[in-house]
Amino acid sequence: MASRPSRFRLLHRRRTLAAATALGGMTACILVVTPQEAHAQFRPQPMHLNTGAKTSPDEPATFQSDSVNYDDHANTVTWTGNVQVWQGDHVLRADKIVFDRDTGIVAARGNVATIQPDGSVMYANYAELTGNMRDGIMLHVNARLPENAKLAANGLRRTGGKVNVMSRAVYTACEICEKDKTRAPFWQFRAYDATQDLQHERIDFRDTFIDIFGIPVIYLPYFSMTDPSSKRHSGFLMPGVTPHDRYLGTYFTIPYYWVLDDTSDVTVQGLFSTKTGPQLSAQYRKLFNFGMLNVQGGIAYDTHRSSSYTNNFGEPVGRGNGHGMQGYIFANGQFSINKYWRAGANINLATSADYMRDYRVQGYGSDTLNSNAYLEGFGTGAYSRVDAQYYQGLNQGVIRNSDLPFVLPRYTYSYLGQPDAWGGRFGVSTTDFNVRRDNGTSDMRGQLALNWDRPFTNRLGQKFLLTLHLDSMVYRARKLYQQPNFYKTGATSVSGQVLPTIALKTNWPFIRTFEHGHGTQILEPIVQAIYAPNTGAGTNDNIPNEDSLAYEFTDSTLFSLNRYQGTDRLDGGLRGNVGMHANWTWDGHEIDLLGGASFQEHITQDRLPYSGLDHHVSDIVARARVVPNQYFDFTARMRLNPYTSKFDFGDALFSAGVPHFRVRGGYIYEPVTPYYYYATDYRSSGPTQLYYVRTSELSGGFSTDWANWHLSGFARRSLSRKEFVSLGGDIGYNNDCFGLDFMYLKQYTSIGGQQRNSTYLFTVSFKTLGAFGLK
Repeated sequence: MASRPSRFRLLHRRRTLAAATALGGMTACILVVTPQEAHAQFRPQPMHLNTGAKTSPDEPATFQSDSVNYDDHANTVTWTGNVQVWQGDHVLRADKIVFDRDTGIVAARGNVATIQPDGSVMYANYAELTGNMRDGIMLHVNARLPENAKLAANGLRRTGGKVNVMSRAVYTACEICEKDKTRAPFWQFRAYDATQDLQHERIDFRDTFIDIFGIPVIYLPYFSMTDPSSKRHSGFLMPGVTPHDRYLGTYFTIPYYWVLDDTSDVTVQGLFSTKTGPQLSAQYRKLFNFGMLNVQGGIAYDTHRSSSYTNNFGEPVGRGNGHGMQGYIFANGQFSINKYWRAGANINLATSADYMRDYRVQGYGSDTLNSNAYLEGFGTGAYSRVDAQYYQGLNQGVIRNSDLPFVLPRYTYSYLGQPDAWGGRFGVSTTDFNVRRDNGTSDMRGQLALNWDRPFTNRLGQKFLLTLHLDSMVYRARKLYQQPNFYKTGATSVSGQVLPTIALKTNWPFIRTFEHGHGTQILEPIVQAIYAPNTGAGTNDNIPNEDSLAYEFTDSTLFSLNRYQGTDRLDGGLRGNVGMHANWTWDGHEIDLLGGASFQEHITQDRLPYSGLDHHVSDIVARARVVPNQYFDFTARMRLNPYTSKFDFGDALFSAGVPHFRVRGGYIYEPVTPYYYYATDYRSSGPTQLYYVRTSELSGGFSTDWANWHLSGFARRSLSRKEFVSLGGDIGYNNDCFGLDFMYLKQYTSIGGQQRNSTYLFTVSFKTLGAFGLK
């Protein structure tokens, strides 16, 4: 007889023994191998498991135990000592298993444990099972579920392998104290009875108390939840309630989640308010092998009627069209055509801004809703994209919907080649578009830019960069007398420009080490010479302006060939840029400085006031970054006018703190508010008075956390307008199974003639159950 465990398949015995495994009663032929350890392997009959699948008759079920005993008089088979039974991914363990051949009952006692394929484990002191383990009872049951959830009961009755009915059930997702397992967890559900529906993946509790630290705080006659083992399950989600809202009054939201299949689902939500009509909204999500689709929409009957008001420009704004049947649709999708090309769209449309305001539709508060559809391709060093863009205005106090453009199409292409025989790299790019406006300039543009860069270094360590660049554009425009150009012409104009540019930039870094080689110091003079024909700002040629409305001369654009954001306006003429860069780095500390200025032969008069480039010698720009240690960092930029000794621009950011506490702050200054420059006919009467209002804003905040608590706060205040922009704070508690959070936010921005209210959001989260919010 073998000294180590062996397995045997026996087909004949004096009498047939009926044995039952933890997976079900089945016929087997069993041979006692040794008094210490026994094994048996056999071919079971097909049977239904809890998952609803069928066990293959070719899959063996196996016993393993320290000993096995056959009692012919009692007609029983007994396995004792570390009994293990498994078939496929199902496992049963116990100290002792007895099979009664007359009744077909399997009795397991002592450290009974069953392991399911999903990883869930159920423990019991005693179990009686029959009918292929589909029926039976268990005493003193403990189940460990996914997400660290735990379910315990005094007793359990299983019916048909699909329903477990438990008495005196307790459920929690909190950690159990290792030192004192009788100590109550942070929260738990105590129910008179509970029903676990394995087929529909739900757990229902009746006569339930919610205990916090073992103290009953809430009574629920009935509560139903999704089984934690279910990753996606249809059913109602946590409802929401808001006691007060300016436009909705008191309102409730009731969402329902519907699983369509493995790759798609729908969430439907009803909103019921005391001040206006109800809203029905839905979100559909679909995941493909080659992309994704997300569609969200809503419909409601809005009973509110908006009032007229006067906007910031002194213009009357009539009532909106938000009364009556209203709706919105937000959709986005992206689909891969092949490994080089993909297509997509982002559609955001609403019947009115007033409707979005009244029902707090996500996105309200922005100036516009943006939509686009695109096709883009990727290659080695190349990118291509064609798209269409549409904008819907939401805040007529800032911009009218008729002023916004419709772009169809816009084409973008860029290519950067590999180093050539001369050591340079050639690049080509284009951005072409067709822009249409109901109120404003409509124009088409074709553009092509060629670029060649050749870097080289001499024996003294100087680094040079030679750049040859060519910009060319052709336009066809009408209504140039309207925004944003305001030219004195009503004729349709065809114009263009070609601008060749040559530039040579040199960096001469001087480097030394200190602190015994642990520190590095860099002192780097930078000089750049640029020449291009002086073309002015395009005004004399009636060239429209779409992508170069913003102009900012800072340290980031000091050495740029074109300091406009786009190419409708180009920097021409002869100019030289100089700067000094210094850096010290040692033992985790860093100081980085940059300062410089531009010298230009020609001055373009059609630039924004306070641009910093309205003299032959530009404003002085500088940047400083100081990080002395891990507890503090500081970054500041500025632009100083050498003629007036005044700052034309400045901003600063700092962060300081220790572990678990951090303070942040910032400041920004500009003598004007650039956004309003193109809002009115600045060529005839100059910019609106709103343009000359200084931008002077201070912001700050802090955040801290200790143990399971967190606290933060922030504020933004306009010093020039002497009012806050926004302020708020957040305080909360989180542990392994529970979350509590309170947030406050107040915004002072005027939108649609109305100033925003304060928002209070109180959220309670229970792990595996969901979150409940009160706003």
